[in-house]
Amino acid sequence: MRLYGQPDSAAAYEIRDFLNRTVVEFDWVELIGDADCNRELKLPALSNVRLPVVELPDGTQLFAPTLREIAQHLGWVAQPKFKEYDLSIYGAGPAGLNAAVYAASEGLRTVLVERHVVGGQAGTSSLIENSMAFPDGISGADLAERARQQAVKFGIELLLLREGMKSEFRDNRIYTDMADGSKMVARANLCAAGIEYRRLNLPNEDQFLKVGLFYGAGASEAPLCGGEHVFIVGGGNSAGQAAMYLSRYAEKVTMLIRGQTLAATLSQYLVERITQKSNIEVLFQSQVTGLAGDTALHQIEVTNCEDGTAQKIDTRRLFVCIGGAPNTAWAKDTNIIRDPAGYLVTGSNLLQEDRLPECWGLERKPFFLETSVPGSFAAGDMRHNSVKRVASAVGEGAMAVTFVHRYLEEMT
Repeated sequence: MRLYGQPDSAAAYEIRDFLNRTVVEFDWVELIGDADCNRELKLPALSNVRLPVVELPDGTQLFAPTLREIAQHLGWVAQPKFKEYDLSIYGAGPAGLNAAVYAASEGLRTVLVERHVVGGQAGTSSLIENSMAFPDGISGADLAERARQQAVKFGIELLLLREGMKSEFRDNRIYTDMADGSKMVARANLCAAGIEYRRLNLPNEDQFLKVGLFYGAGASEAPLCGGEHVFIVGGGNSAGQAAMYLSRYAEKVTMLIRGQTLAATLSQYLVERITQKSNIEVLFQSQVTGLAGDTALHQIEVTNCEDGTAQKIDTRRLFVCIGGAPNTAWAKDTNIIRDPAGYLVTGSNLLQEDRLPECWGLERKPFFLETSVPGSFAAGDMRHNSVKRVASAVGEGAMAVTFVHRYLEEMT
C-alpha cells in the first residue's frame, strides 16, 4: 500500500498508526506542494485533493478514508455470524487474544470484539523483550498479529472496529448494544478492554494531539524523526523501549520522568542500555507544563518538580507513555463493582468481611476472575490489582476461559 499526505496531518498519522499496528506494509509519501501532487498522484493541485490518499495494491485510491473504510477494503470488517455466543470477549489485547485462542480451540462459540486494532497498548510497543519464547524480543504489533492468526486458525470470530456502548445482564445472558445499532448476546463474557493512556491535562493538549503530541511508543513515527530532538514522558518499560527505538532515528532523545531514578520503574536491562546510549538523556524530577505551536507542536515547556524552574525547548515530537485509566465507563449502569479508580473488582476481592455483594445471585463465591455479575469475567490491565505485564495478561486470558467453562456447566 501507499499512503499520501501532508506533514503534520492528524488524519495521516491515524492511518500510519493503524497500518503499522495491523502489520500492513506501506510506503509513506509526503506531499509538500503541487509539484509533488502532480508527480505522485497525477493531479494538478493539492487544494483539489481530499487528503490523505490511500492507494491499495490493486491501484484503487481512497481519498480521505476512515479507518473503517480502509479495513473494509482489506476485508477485515465482518458481521456477526450467530445470534448468540457461548462467550463474548471485549478487547483484543494480550488477555483477550489469548482467551480467544483457548476458547476457540476448546470448542466454545466465541466472538472477539475490538473497537480499534488488535494488540491494545502492548501492540504499540516497539519491542517486548521479557515475554517468554522470544529471546531476541518481538514488537507488540508482531506479537498481536501472531496471536490473531492463531485465534483465527481455531475459528475465532473477530469483529474489528466495533464498540459496545451499553450492557445489560438478564436471563443468564449479557445483552450488549453496539455502537452501530446491532446487539450482541452471549451466555458469558470476558472484559479485557485494557486502559486508555493518561493525559497530560494541559489546556491546549487537544490542539497538538496527533500533530506532534502522541500517546504511546510512537513506532509508526520513529522513521520520520531523522535529525530531530524528540521527548518522551514516562519512566516505565514502554517509555524505555520507546527511547531505545526512537534513538535509532532521532538525533537526540530526552526522557522526562518525575522520579529521581530510572531503577524505580524500569527493568534493569533497560536501565543499563539507556544509560549507555550516547544520544539518550534523562531529565529527572521533570514534567511537561506547556505546549506551543501553530498548526503543529513546535515547543514544550519543561518544569523541574523540585525547584519550579522552567525552560522552553523546541521540538516537533512529544511521546507520552504514562499509564492510564481503565476502559470501564460502560459498567457504571450495571451491577459490576468497580474500585475508586474504575478497575473491575473480581474474585475474593469482592468479599467484604467474608460477605458476598448484595447483587451476587449465587450461593457459591465468585471465581478468581469473575466480577460481581455471575458469568461476567475480567482479565488484564482493567482488572483490580492486576499485574501490568504482557505475560500476566496472557495468563489471565487463558485462566478466564477455564472459569467460563465451569460457569457454563453449572448453568446447563
